[in-house]
Amino acid sequence: MTASSGPPSSAPRIGKLRLATFNLESLGGDDRHAPPLERRLAALRPLVLALEADLLCLQEVNARSQGRGQGRSQGRGQGAGRRGERRAEGLEALLAGTPYATAARCVSLGRKGRGLADRHNLAILSRLPIASWRSLYHAYVAPLDLPLATRAGESVTLSFDRPLLHAVIDLGGGRRLHVIDLHLRAPLAAAFPGGKSGGHWRSTAAWAEGLHHAGLLRSAQALEARLLVEALFDAEPEALIAVCGDFNAEGEAAALDILAAPVAKTGVSAQAGRALVPLDPGLPAERRFSLRHGGRALMVDHILVSQALFAGYRRIDSLNAHLIDDCAREAGREPGSFHAPLVAEFAL
Repeated sequence: MTASSGPPSSAPRIGKLRLATFNLESLGGDDRHAPPLERRLAALRPLVLALEADLLCLQEVNARSQGRGQGRSQGRGQGAGRRGERRAEGLEALLAGTPYATAARCVSLGRKGRGLADRHNLAILSRLPIASWRSLYHAYVAPLDLPLATRAGESVTLSFDRPLLHAVIDLGGGRRLHVIDLHLRAPLAAAFPGGKSGGHWRSTAAWAEGLHHAGLLRSAQALEARLLVEALFDAEPEALIAVCGDFNAEGEAAALDILAAPVAKTGVSAQAGRALVPLDPGLPAERRFSLRHGGRALMVDHILVSQALFAGYRRIDSLNAHLIDDCAREAGREPGSFHAPLVAEFAL
């Protein structure tokens, strides 16, 4: 698709690009149990501004259906329009009055390929022109049809929770950057027909199978992203590519290995140039985390880049000083995000 968001309001820094990713923790929507939007914006906006990003990948952008009298335009993003269509009002409020308000913008589509989903949309903001974008949902990997191990004779079809978002950024001078924003399945047991009763798992075996399904979905969507990367390399062997977002995985987890495809593991030396480089190892060990969970500091948010882009890599930072444990007693009152934003800088 061609971006409907128009040109950016100001040129990016000459020769320097700041690329960031941030999970906004279900910003907006109709969750009555969430802290008031005003409190959320007060906690999130300083972090977004501190990134000073030229390109910003966002996850967990919620949307609300428009009622009568709410058909006004979103401005520079998609999703504006008729009554009944969803609109990312929380994101609009977050960006209002900031340099990002006039940035080029694209937002992922719902599962049916039109309009915004009610929960956990992806968004890419850019101070550079967005030449084109697309929302990919089972574009390379079909839904998984599996027999149920815990319910003899029954099967289940597993589909991704949300799409990938791919934007082509015009860097000028004939150069372009491919940005892929993703949010992979969390390591929480996925419900399936007959697995639960009254909102609770029927057995530990059913729960275990649900967790297995979640892992399959996470790896399968990582494969979809990898196959998209492969298609980009087929068309452009020295492509500038960045894959950003909440991977819900760290270390040598399958999802990360599938996307990075390091030659030490693939053994395909002829295609070593197709490996992606994770940037978070550039963080000091004591600051290498983006989430606190159950007393542990985890690195679940990542930026992976092609080797052509890595040639210009200069530094990365995780703005994690504010994080509280998402299992803490006071976590339900946390107005910000349990995730830290990451920002990487490149010389182009």
